[in-house]
Amino acid sequence: MIEKIAQILEEINSFKADSKEALENYRVKYISKKGVIPALFADFKQVAPEMRKELGIKLNELKNRAQEIFDEQMLGFENQTTVSNDMDLTLPVDSMKGARHPLSIVREEINNIFERLGFVISEGPEIEDDFHCFTALNFPPDHPARDMQDTFFISKNPDVLLRTHTSSVQVRAMEQGEPPIRIIAPGRVFRNEAISARAHCIFHQIEGLYIDKDVSFADLKQTLFHFVKEYFGEETKVRFRPSYFPFTETSAEMDISCNICGGKGCNICKHTGWLEILGCGICDPNILKACNIDPEVYTGFAFGMGVERIAMLKYQVNDLRLYFENDVRFLQQFEKA
Repeated sequence: MIEKIAQILEEINSFKADSKEALENYRVKYISKKGVIPALFADFKQVAPEMRKELGIKLNELKNRAQEIFDEQMLGFENQTTVSNDMDLTLPVDSMKGARHPLSIVREEINNIFERLGFVISEGPEIEDDFHCFTALNFPPDHPARDMQDTFFISKNPDVLLRTHTSSVQVRAMEQGEPPIRIIAPGRVFRNEAISARAHCIFHQIEGLYIDKDVSFADLKQTLFHFVKEYFGEETKVRFRPSYFPFTETSAEMDISCNICGGKGCNICKHTGWLEILGCGICDPNILKACNIDPEVYTGFAFGMGVERIAMLKYQVNDLRLYFENDVRFLQQFEKA
């Protein structure tokens, strides 16, 4: 029996199935109840008592090895990817997985409107210095934006920080170019805000800048009128309210009629019928001087809007945090956008 066990062990060690059918034949021949190895266990009863210990060990080793070979080769077949010979792998898939993020959709739509007006997209670093983020924009030394509780500082003396607005891109554009300058600066900005449904420490802005001779507030109003009418619809009403920004004079905030209640008043617009969407104004002469542009010759206007605010109005999303949580249930709603 020892010779027979050695012979069977040699056979199974050299076995390599080329198909599942061949592997099934192997199982039937060696492992099944009527197979060769169970038959050896049946003959084991007739073995002399003094040889049973040695033969029992060898029989168990043979049985375990036979099962191990079967399991390994069956797993190999299960892991194989079978592709039908008549399948054309060059054909397009039935449906594409994934979609653009709603903030990316809104940002692209806004960019396209201003590009058609002759504005050029300009980008800059997210890690900025104090000059480009504050000093060149006419922020006084004691302005709250310079405080640690409002801004993410990376280092002090010299001050390096995560930019709080994309206005720094406008400063770089004025430093590096000569008028006329007509740019929009989309990008991500950071502020030390408590995260809630209406605020976040990370958000996106699109700011615009136009510098040329004889640029007036009327040019600013007409540019923004065109944007609102094209993006929100011809029926949308617009109003400007006086405001204050360190880098513009005259300064204003622009409201549009609430597109949710139609201007009648609701919880979103706090029953006023109006929604603020951006800030704007005529560039302060000090800004032009800081960038070596003569304010006696050139004037300009600037504006800035939050992409999240526009997206909330467009899609009527009432919680800002949804844009940053990567919740598939939320993002799947924009697959066809």
